[in-house]
Amino acid sequence: MNNKFIPNKKIILASKSPRRQQLLKDLGWEFTILTKDIDESFPNHLKREEVALYLCEHKANAFVEELSEDTIVITADTIVCLDDLIINKPEDAQEAYAMLRKLSGRKHDVYTGVCISSGTKRTSFFVQSSVYFKELSDDEINHYIEHYKPFDKAGAYGIQEWIGFIGIEKIEGSYFNVMGLPIKQVYEAVMQF
Repeated sequence: MNNKFIPNKKIILASKSPRRQQLLKDLGWEFTILTKDIDESFPNHLKREEVALYLCEHKANAFVEELSEDTIVITADTIVCLDDLIINKPEDAQEAYAMLRKLSGRKHDVYTGVCISSGTKRTSFFVQSSVYFKELSDDEINHYIEHYKPFDKAGAYGIQEWIGFIGIEKIEGSYFNVMGLPIKQVYEAVMQF
């Protein structure tokens, strides 16, 4: 497949996330994956949606040298928020269990910030979705952690995995946003380039 709707543009996805890579592939776009180690800390005074925007823009700043008029770099960051608590990626199984126990039976919000840059233009936005988990049993949480090892996922879960199949009662907003990339909005933003 080629980038039919964005001719003469080279796309770089600056993400190690297999979910983001798969979503862009499913869109039919050809792209290069290029990643850099970026400090993902952020100022404490930022609001939830501002954190996702800050992080995706911070990541984009590391790719200034790769930018040209014919190159588009896509950076993104997804955060999971329970009330005012930002739930990051778990360090280990114990932390993953604690995170999923907190999310169990509750509504939480997922924010993905996206920054799309070229040599002449930059746009940033965030998308918010609300996710409602059923009350999860200890056996369900432990089974998920043991078999799916969600240590690279904000909130310690992937909506497209087993825990999403059995545990999510409803979503308000974009499913793909919860996966890590609001693909419709990314498509529309890239089309503006």
